[in-house]
Amino acid sequence: MPWTPHVTVATIVKRDEKFLLVEEFINNKKVLNQPAGHVEANETLVNAAIRETLEETGWTVKPTELLGLYTYTTRCKTMTFYRTTFITEALHFDSEYQLDKDIIRTHWMTFEEIKNHKSSLRSPIVLKCAEDFCAGQRFPLSTIDEHFE
Repeated sequence: MPWTPHVTVATIVKRDEKFLLVEEFINNKKVLNQPAGHVEANETLVNAAIRETLEETGWTVKPTELLGLYTYTTRCKTMTFYRTTFITEALHFDSEYQLDKDIIRTHWMTFEEIKNHKSSLRSPIVLKCAEDFCAGQRFPLSTIDEHFE
């Protein structure tokens, strides 16, 4: 099987000492993940992060900082995910928003709860991003320079 790279984005949304996570079906298995997804054609990383968070959680967010760039290759070595993770401010929740079909529900979880669900996380990047956030890792959004003509 050929190697396939995937460009993805994710968001850290934190309120009242809890992180917003999604419970979703991946390969017929329930997993937990930060709001995340693939970047679409002609879409900036920032806009993709805003869109994916809304589609998966009903929350409109504003990216404020870059948390980091993460790479994850699946066990079978056929897929590699290049993930840009943003720290965001939660602006508005739309309880009527129709979430993506693979999303079961959203959860607000503490860092300790995320660690306790390690076996249910979609990938090791989920915990790593929470750890990096708690450790104070931050980069300005200007670290990313996106040009469209």
